[in-house]
Amino acid sequence: MLDGRYLRDNLDAIRTAMGARAAGWDFDRFVSLDDERRRLIGEVESRQAQRNDASKRIGELMQAGQRDEAEAAKEQVRVINEEIASLDASRTEADAEVREMLLTIPNIPDASVPVGADENDNVEVRRWGTPPEFGFAPVPHWDLGPALGAIDFERGVKLAKSRFIVLGRDGARLNRALINFMLDTHGARGYREWSVPALANSETLLGTGQLPKFADDLFHTDEGLYLIPTAEVQLTNLHRDEVLEGADLPLKYCAYTPCFREEAGAAGRDTRGMIRVHQFDKVELVKLTTPEASSDELEGMVTDAEFILQQLGLAYRTIVLCTGDMGFGAAKTYDIEVWLPSYDGYKEISSCSNCSDFQARRASIKYRSTGEFKGSRLVHTLNGSGLAVGRTLVAVLENYQQADGSVVVPEVLRPYMGGQEVIRQVGS
Repeated sequence: MLDGRYLRDNLDAIRTAMGARAAGWDFDRFVSLDDERRRLIGEVESRQAQRNDASKRIGELMQAGQRDEAEAAKEQVRVINEEIASLDASRTEADAEVREMLLTIPNIPDASVPVGADENDNVEVRRWGTPPEFGFAPVPHWDLGPALGAIDFERGVKLAKSRFIVLGRDGARLNRALINFMLDTHGARGYREWSVPALANSETLLGTGQLPKFADDLFHTDEGLYLIPTAEVQLTNLHRDEVLEGADLPLKYCAYTPCFREEAGAAGRDTRGMIRVHQFDKVELVKLTTPEASSDELEGMVTDAEFILQQLGLAYRTIVLCTGDMGFGAAKTYDIEVWLPSYDGYKEISSCSNCSDFQARRASIKYRSTGEFKGSRLVHTLNGSGLAVGRTLVAVLENYQQADGSVVVPEVLRPYMGGQEVIRQVGS
C-alpha cells in the first residue's frame, strides 16, 4: 500500500508511474475524497474550539448567577457535540473509502525497471547452461509422466476436478526429493526454515496484497479462511504488527507449502500437463530487510534461486520484468525461466520480487533504526520461488529423458531417492 500523504504530494509522478504500469486508478476520486477529509477535519477542529469556549462560559455564567444564560450555553454545547459526531461519522466514511482505494493501487516501479507494456518488453539479463540435444524426438511430460507411472492426470480429475494431478511411484518420490533438496540447499545458504499453515485469515492476505484485489483467485472456506496461493503470505506476516531490531536484519526465511490458485491461468493457456494447475508445491523464499539493502538482497535472492537450477544442471534464462508485466505488489521483479523441450523454449519457474515497503505498510512491519535514521521505519519485504516444485519436476523429466523412455535422476537428487539413478517406465 502506498502512503496516502506521499501520494497526494506526488500526484503527477505517481500518475506517470501508474501509466507505465498500465494501471487504471481513479486519481480524481482520491483527490476529492482527500479534500473532503481535510475539510471535515477542519470543521471538527472549529466546532471543538466553539465547544471549548461555550463550556468555559458555562462555568463563568453559573458563578455569575446567570442560570438562564448558562442553560443556553449548555444547549449550545449539546448541539455542537451532535454536529461533531455527525462530522466524525462522515470523516470515518471518507477515511474508509480512501483506505479502500489505497489498497487497490499497485506499487511504484523501481527506477531501474524497464518501461514496457507487456511480456514482450521484458529484458533478458543472462542465460546459464545449454538446452539438451536429443538423438530422438523428446516426449512431453504429459505423455512421459503417465508412461513412467509418475503423473496421473485422470485420477486427479476423478479425485477433485480438472487441473488437479496425482503423482505416483517415482513421481511422488522425485517430488519429495526436490522439496528436501531445495530446503536443505537454501538452509545451507542462510535461510531459516518454517512450517506454516496452508490456510490464512483475511488480515494475513490483506497484509501481502492478495486481498482485496485478488479475492476471485483464492479458494476459501465458509469460515472466512483462504487456502494460501504461496508461502510468501504466511512468512511475511509472521511479523505483522511487530517492530524488529535493525541489528537482526536481514531476516531470511524459507518454507515448503502446497499452494492453491482458483484461477489457474487464462483460458486456453497451458491446458495440457501440469504447468498451470490449481494445487502445486513450492519452496518459497522471503526476506525482511532495510530500505538501503533491499536492492542487493533481491540480487542475492535471484542468485539463490538460480543456484538450485545450476545444481540440477537445468538450462535457464533470467529476465527483468517491465513495468507493464510486474505483479501488483512488486517494485522490481526478476523471472527465472527453465528450458522445457515440450515448449521448445523457456518457461517461468521462479519469480523474485522486491516489494519495497508496500507490504510492510499494509502489515505494519517496522524495525528500530539507529544511526542516521533514528526511531522506527518500515522494513522492505522480498519474496521469491526457490523453486516451483511441480515445474522443476517437469523440467527434470523432460530434460533428462532417454531414448528408451527412462529418465536419469540428477546426481544431486540421488541421495534423496535412496541412491536411485534412473526412473524407468512401468513394467520395465
